[in-house]
Amino acid sequence: MSDLTLTKTRLSEGVWEGVITGAAERPRISVTHLGRQVDNVTLQQDGDAGRWRLRVPVPAHLISDGVQTFLVHDDDAGETLESFTLIAGDALGHDIRAEVALLREELDMLKRAFRRHCLETM
Repeated sequence: MSDLTLTKTRLSEGVWEGVITGAAERPRISVTHLGRQVDNVTLQQDGDAGRWRLRVPVPAHLISDGVQTFLVHDDDAGETLESFTLIAGDALGHDIRAEVALLREELDMLKRAFRRHCLETM
C-alpha cells in the first residue's frame, strides 16, 4: 500500500496539477493513458519536506470525443494514486442533455407538489 497521497489542485491550460504528500524523497511517479506512458510529466519539491508538485501536460492528440481517463501511478508501491478524466464531444452532449431533462422533470414534480401543498393549507 502506498504511503503517498495525491490531491488535485487544478486543471488549467491543458495541464493537470496536483500535490503529492508523504514522500521525504522524490517519489517515482508515472502517468498513463490507455496503458501508454504520458510524456513531459514533471515533479518538483514544493517547499515543505514531503510535498511535491506534480504537473501533467495533457497532449493535444489525446483529447478527442468520448471519455479519456488518465492514471497516476506510484511506481514504487505499484499502485494507482489517482485518476482524472476528460469528457468531450458527443458523449458530453448526451450526458448534459439527459441531466438537464432529468432536472426539468424533478423541478416540474416539485412545482406540482408545492402548488398542491399551498391549496391544501389555504
